[in-house]
Amino acid sequence: MFFKNAAGHLRTVLRHKRLVASMCFRVGLYRQGLFHDMSKFSPTEWIPSVRYYQEGKASPVRGERRARGYSACWLHHKGRNKHHFEYWLDYSPGDPLQLTGMKMPPKYLAEMALDRIAACKVYHGEKYRPSDPLDYLRSHTPPGLIHPKTLGKLEEFFCILAEHGEEGLYQAIRELLRDGY
Repeated sequence: MFFKNAAGHLRTVLRHKRLVASMCFRVGLYRQGLFHDMSKFSPTEWIPSVRYYQEGKASPVRGERRARGYSACWLHHKGRNKHHFEYWLDYSPGDPLQLTGMKMPPKYLAEMALDRIAACKVYHGEKYRPSDPLDYLRSHTPPGLIHPKTLGKLEEFFCILAEHGEEGLYQAIRELLRDGY
């Protein structure tokens, strides 16, 4: 079973990486496209991801979290990949007891958007719709943990994707990378 899961997980990760890379290349993020999610190949992430592999239909992180009560794989991943908003959590400058999201630099915000689109495409397969990333954002975003400007731009990107397709999205991301927020 381990080798079957390992092969399936490898296919899922490589498909995801290819999708993110091709989208990153379209907006000029070549380095990020090449090195996206490389930590997934570390033993800390690879072994639990194979153990809790979900047939490529959902993230193994969910399985590990259900089984162990937390996901060591996710804690490792989000702490090393700047395209996850969780990487940017810090204590609020105004309240040292309050965790809050910091504004993400444009290149990581862009990579996060493309990462979520690729994840939706991989996990939804033929049932993928351009509105899926927006639906996911609205149903899976904890309040207050993403900086308001980051969240607003991410929602804007996903609305553009849903209404105008990927070409419209790429144009909006290139504008963000050129002009900033």
